[in-house]
Amino acid sequence: KLKNELIYTTMKLSLTAAIIAAASVSAEVLHLTPENYDEMTAGKTVFLKFYAPWCGHCKKMAPDWEKLFNEWDSNEVGLVAKVDCTAEGKPLCDANGVRGFPTLKWGDANDLQDYSGGRSFNDLSKFAKNNLKPICSPANLDLCDDEMKAKIAEYSAMGSEKLDELIAEGEKKISDAESNFQKEVEGLQKKYEQLKQEQEDAITAVKESGMGLMKSVKAAMEKSSGSDEL
Repeated sequence: KLKNELIYTTMKLSLTAAIIAAASVSAEVLHLTPENYDEMTAGKTVFLKFYAPWCGHCKKMAPDWEKLFNEWDSNEVGLVAKVDCTAEGKPLCDANGVRGFPTLKWGDANDLQDYSGGRSFNDLSKFAKNNLKPICSPANLDLCDDEMKAKIAEYSAMGSEKLDELIAEGEKKISDAESNFQKEVEGLQKKYEQLKQEQEDAITAVKESGMGLMKSVKAAMEKSSGSDEL
């Protein structure tokens, strides 16, 4: 009887430990892709991490981001998630102008803003608690001031076709600005390389003209002069 009680107690403790362990396992951070983006972000104020799996800084941030996700998992208003810019999420990264990793953005899912705060868990958690709440948007007009309501009404009156046209124009301007930046940077790089080569050529020419030997002769003369004085 005692043996049976010990077996029963051991099994009970093992089962309890298994339940506790299962409950403590963190949920996998939600991955957003073009296929699930609208559904997962609908009605939410979001905090997103755009990343690349090979990125060292991304790997370092991963545990804190997972912890933050678990704080907000199943929240009715706020959503913490991540987007893999090297896989299915790449179109979302391109659409939001992601250029480096990790890039953090937040706000209305259709009007994301750059996050430039601290990267520690405490910084991220504090920001989320202060900002992942209902914000002014077409879906939350009651939270908008008169100026924003007027702007939303103006855009709504334009219709989808006109808005598509304006959005395309804006995206082209952004693309042109980025292309011009890259072109100018390449030009500066070439100019830098040209100037660097000119510098090296000038130094080499001076050295080859006999300056080193001049210094050697001068040093010898000074040494000889000093010996004569003695």
